[in-house]
Amino acid sequence: MPNLKKIVVRDFRNIEFQELTFSPNVNCISGNNGEGKTNLLDAIYYLSMTKSAFPAPDKYNFRYGTEGFTIGGTFGMENGLESRFSIQVKEGEKKLIRDDKPYGRLGEHIGVLPVVMVSPGDTALVSESGEERRRLSNAVLSQMDAEYLAAVQGYTRFLQQRNKVLKDMGADGSLLDVLDERMAPLATKIFDSRKQFAQDLQPVVAEYYRLISGGGESVAIEYKSDLENRSLTELFAAHRERDFILRYTSSGVQRDDFLFTMDGHPIRRAGSQGQQKSFLVALKFAQYEIMKRSYGFAPMLLLDDVFDKLDLGRISNLISMVAGADFGQIFITDTDRARLSGIVDRITEDRAYFVTEKGAFTRVE
Repeated sequence: MPNLKKIVVRDFRNIEFQELTFSPNVNCISGNNGEGKTNLLDAIYYLSMTKSAFPAPDKYNFRYGTEGFTIGGTFGMENGLESRFSIQVKEGEKKLIRDDKPYGRLGEHIGVLPVVMVSPGDTALVSESGEERRRLSNAVLSQMDAEYLAAVQGYTRFLQQRNKVLKDMGADGSLLDVLDERMAPLATKIFDSRKQFAQDLQPVVAEYYRLISGGGESVAIEYKSDLENRSLTELFAAHRERDFILRYTSSGVQRDDFLFTMDGHPIRRAGSQGQQKSFLVALKFAQYEIMKRSYGFAPMLLLDDVFDKLDLGRISNLISMVAGADFGQIFITDTDRARLSGIVDRITEDRAYFVTEKGAFTRVE
């Protein structure tokens, strides 16, 4: 499995320059809020996914006063060899290199360094729109299936063209016919993959939630899509007049959603903060489990302030899961160093501790 041995970060958010070596097992980063813990984890995520875990333009990742950033990493790969990866980002430009050879397309890199990140920002998966939940499914499926990634990219490109045609009030409907035919097989691929993903995810999320919460409530995931009963071309034909009035595409897989429920009710309304946090951790751990099955090895796991809003009982259950399962390399952040070391020291002796202050990291015993 890919194992991050060393990372070099320059001008990424509040990190001016940092070079760190890691344990192949558990790595713990402690420090006060706003000091840079999350930024380090996001740098790791960026090197794996070629984008931040948080939806924002790249310019917001530039350290104040700079015009870009660079992240490099040395990984032990599953074949036993080492590979070096680096990504350089400037306004409107992104270059990715592996072992001194540039990638032809950034998409070729997705899935090479599989990663799962759990962060406080995951609350948006429950509280915000379906866009957040589609982003999650895309992040998981794109790492496991290059054809899915290509389908999403192609569908998005054609959707932009279709919306541009609809904004032109004098547009020829025959052009829409061509676009609709091109988009239909891409939509089918996306729909089929997301539907299977939801089916695979459901029992694993339910089991992880039971392990974290100790039982009590039952949770479920339901996939919602316009393509459930009709093909894309049928949908577009039925809604074409409305689309011309609205001047955008009002149906399709760009409207897909995943409904999260607890005991049959939407979890955003029925769940307490602790229950929602437990569900979100279970969701991300289920993502991790599905990716591990697909790859045949464990992805990197980034746990950012995962203990926040969990009571001691749920924290204990969570740590027991990590200790008892076949997890790979793990990165954990927490504001409470004593709590973090007290938890991790019970799991393994193969761990590394770091403290951060103002974007500077120091390895400690």
